[in-house]
Amino acid sequence: MSLRAARQFAHQRVVITGAASGIGRATARAFARGAAELCVCDLPSADLPALEAELLDLGAARVLGRAVDVGSREQMADFSEQVCGAGAPDVLVNNAGVGLAGGLLATSLDDWQWILNANLWGVVHGCHFFAPRMAARGRGQIVNIASAAGFYNSEAMTAYGTTKYAVIGLSEGLRAELAPLGVGVSVVCPGFINTPIVRHMRLRGEAYPESERVNVQRFYERRNYSAERVASAVLRAARENPMLLPVTPEAWALYVMKRVAPDLGQRLIGSVRRFADRRRGSKP
Repeated sequence: MSLRAARQFAHQRVVITGAASGIGRATARAFARGAAELCVCDLPSADLPALEAELLDLGAARVLGRAVDVGSREQMADFSEQVCGAGAPDVLVNNAGVGLAGGLLATSLDDWQWILNANLWGVVHGCHFFAPRMAARGRGQIVNIASAAGFYNSEAMTAYGTTKYAVIGLSEGLRAELAPLGVGVSVVCPGFINTPIVRHMRLRGEAYPESERVNVQRFYERRNYSAERVASAVLRAARENPMLLPVTPEAWALYVMKRVAPDLGQRLIGSVRRFADRRRGSKP
């Protein structure tokens, strides 16, 4: 992504959730280079002062950083009031999310509540509290971060994929609702991205012991598809307002297969998993 493209957002107010690491941080950095005014949030455990300083050093016109649990209605309401005191945002990026590996039989209701709060309610809260202000002003762009798992789920990520399917569905309905009011809605769907999400994801079931975390992390690191490339897609979505924008070759492949041959993707995913299991089983 060129600096000239980023400069299109100079002095525009951009809200990004889950901004302290991974895709959120890369996106915040990209907008900062374009001299945007950034309003960012993440969990209290994040080093928000360091993030604010970094974004200002990169060229952000202004930075507001707040500790927010996006799954909390009260915290998101308070965050929106702080952000919108100076006016509605020009761009909202609902990025915050968590990972969970395992099938339904191994996933507890507490796990479901945890992932729904972050991955779905976080997006609902962001849209609920910011979209009306954007619509009242008559312009703006909402970019929701989903996943390729949002159009091809598997037994390896039943709960995670469910939340991402829901984000795509929410985005479709909201796009139709807000278009006549001057607000665009896009959903960005990455594939395998090298971010810290694997280090913090929950692993459930005998098929996913804690030792599996290292194997998954190594795969993501070897693949090394960077968060910065997703950030470029987010800025493109903010400029061009596509409905759905896959990122990474596997995300595009699964998207096309879903439309052309719906059963093919599941068979392909199953074959890849069985191949990986055989390779791990053959190691001494």
